[in-house]
Amino acid sequence: EADFVSLHLPLNDDTRGFIDARRIALMKPTASFINVARGDLVDQNALYAALMEGRIRGIGTDVHAGRYPDSDHPVYDHPNFYTLPHVSGSSVETTVRRAEAAMENANRIAEGLEPKWRVDNL
Repeated sequence: EADFVSLHLPLNDDTRGFIDARRIALMKPTASFINVARGDLVDQNALYAALMEGRIRGIGTDVHAGRYPDSDHPVYDHPNFYTLPHVSGSSVETTVRRAEAAMENANRIAEGLEPKWRVDNL
């Protein structure tokens, strides 16, 4: 029933291909799909087919399945296909905040404290 479906998930073994042909078929023909997460979360061929065949209204994305997008795909000529570079993490503000967080963590570790922000491979 949504006019816009926006995808925000991490990519892992459980979420790869999460948006598949079945889920795309549940969308109404006037809906638009927005992916700002990871390209491999979506069955891109099924999504592109839905747009090209008029089963959904539009796609907005800054990510693509696989390493590089196929810029020769006809979907790139569709008037309701919007793609932008995936660069939100490269803004000046984000870069400054990352540096501040890294410095705060380094200081905490130097003081014998646990880091405040931590990324582990679990």
